[in-house]
Amino acid sequence: MYRVWNFINNYSLLLIAGALIALIWANVAHDSYKAFHDLVLIEDFFIGHLHDGHRTLTLHYLVNDVLMALFFAIAAKEVWEAVILKNGSLRGKKAATPLVATVGGMVGPISVYLGLAAIFGSTTFNAVANGWAIPTATDIAFSYLIGRIVFGAGHPAVRFLLLLAIADDAAGLIILAVFYPSGALAPVWLLLSAGAAIAVYVLANWLPRRMDRGDQLRRNSTWVREKLSFWPYALAGCLSWYGFQQSGLHPALGLLPIVPTIPHCERAFGIFAEAEKYLTDLLNKMEHALQVPVQIVLFFFGLLNAGVELSSIGDATWLVLAGLIIGKPAGVLFFGWLAAGPMGLGLPAGMRTVDLFVIGCVAAIGFTVSLFIATVAFDAGPVQDAAKMGALFSFAAAVISIIAGRVTGVQKQDA
Repeated sequence: MYRVWNFINNYSLLLIAGALIALIWANVAHDSYKAFHDLVLIEDFFIGHLHDGHRTLTLHYLVNDVLMALFFAIAAKEVWEAVILKNGSLRGKKAATPLVATVGGMVGPISVYLGLAAIFGSTTFNAVANGWAIPTATDIAFSYLIGRIVFGAGHPAVRFLLLLAIADDAAGLIILAVFYPSGALAPVWLLLSAGAAIAVYVLANWLPRRMDRGDQLRRNSTWVREKLSFWPYALAGCLSWYGFQQSGLHPALGLLPIVPTIPHCERAFGIFAEAEKYLTDLLNKMEHALQVPVQIVLFFFGLLNAGVELSSIGDATWLVLAGLIIGKPAGVLFFGWLAAGPMGLGLPAGMRTVDLFVIGCVAAIGFTVSLFIATVAFDAGPVQDAAKMGALFSFAAAVISIIAGRVTGVQKQDA
């Protein structure tokens, strides 16, 4: 079993702290929290967002649209390795059933969310329909932590859960890019992102290796790595981010085209594998160097996005919560059973069909990505606040998962 505790410790504890501070602050001194949330850093900033006729750089924009790109880059790195590299976790038949279950883990929440919204009436449906993707998310770190409590570290269901969660995040990145643009679409700007990715791959990766053919000392590649280090990729990342920003796609996804261009190891060791800390390839070194900065970014993300007054609970709260807590387990169970049984893909040895339901309950913890999608799905206001509250309340899935494990007779297996 791969060890993910370091990932949880690195990327979640400060996030929780930020979210709790924000929740308390917003309910005790809402005006001062609002002033902090809307803090203007630079007036008339040429990269900032349009606000009241002036381009301004606010603290919220800096964190959500600029710095969160680092978090999504790390998530994309794990997804990319799982799909592309030898022994990748999302390659081959071993990943087939989790991938089908992932589809169910998205179809179920969307169906419940939109179905209940329609039942609530056309007024509610029109107000909340754009938030359909909020309950599709799964928070990898927290889900893993609860999954280990429910199943034990050595249970095959925990590995299944990790595969499902990472595939879910991959789908979430696609949804963010396609369905939640940050402004009017101008696809021609994506040529800047594509050009930056191609240029840095050719000049800083492919060309030095090609020039080193037959040279056991690999002089060119060594020179590029020692003298230029990560700087060519940092420059390409800035250009790619700006391309996304100008194209109308959410700029927090702007580093995704650059991740595959960075020199990497030849094989995957697993999702957030402990072995990666011993690797010397540039991609893993960059990930390790970003750990502390991303911890700080996630603290401010929680601080700036979880500050919701308890009085803001509304229809969107219950729809997000129902999508996660009802739709996610139902979807994972049905599609997982469909893959394992009628489709003949099977389940990992030691897993029961009923374990799929428990996995779905664990995967219903949306939190980080659900909170992020809520901020881009709705304009600031009561509906957005209500949807955020649903994302925060998804922690209730942890208690439900533990109960579901007891009721279904899950036998914990230690590593």
